[in-house]
Amino acid sequence: MILHAGLIALRLGGFWRGALILGPSGAGKSDLALRALDAGFRLVSDDRTLVWASGGAVYGRAPTPLAGLIEARGQGLTPETPVGLAEIALAVHCVEDPADIERMPETEAETLAGVAISRIRLNTREPSATAKLRRALQHLGVAA
Repeated sequence: MILHAGLIALRLGGFWRGALILGPSGAGKSDLALRALDAGFRLVSDDRTLVWASGGAVYGRAPTPLAGLIEARGQGLTPETPVGLAEIALAVHCVEDPADIERMPETEAETLAGVAISRIRLNTREPSATAKLRRALQHLGVAA
């Protein structure tokens, strides 16, 4: 299935572990991805992500016409060396109002392609958003 979402990844525990960034148009998905790239993440896909399950895990990659491209609002599409695919370990839901995010949330899950993965809500416009994203991926038990 193809989702309206971006996918960025970190190399953790010897594997590319990805964060699928979900939200409505204009929620800051690509902006968060651009800032994450500057913080050491790698691009898998922007705007559209092909998602499938295999062996009890869920994976994502860019549809061929969009591979290696990311949108920078006001500049258009820009090239970025992508990672071919990554395991999707985390679903990140873009939230614009910080009041919609609990300070100490319960663990949440989301099912993609029949596989449950961890889910967080994140205000993508916060300066600490990429740091929170990195820590969320690292604390999924996949980091050394």
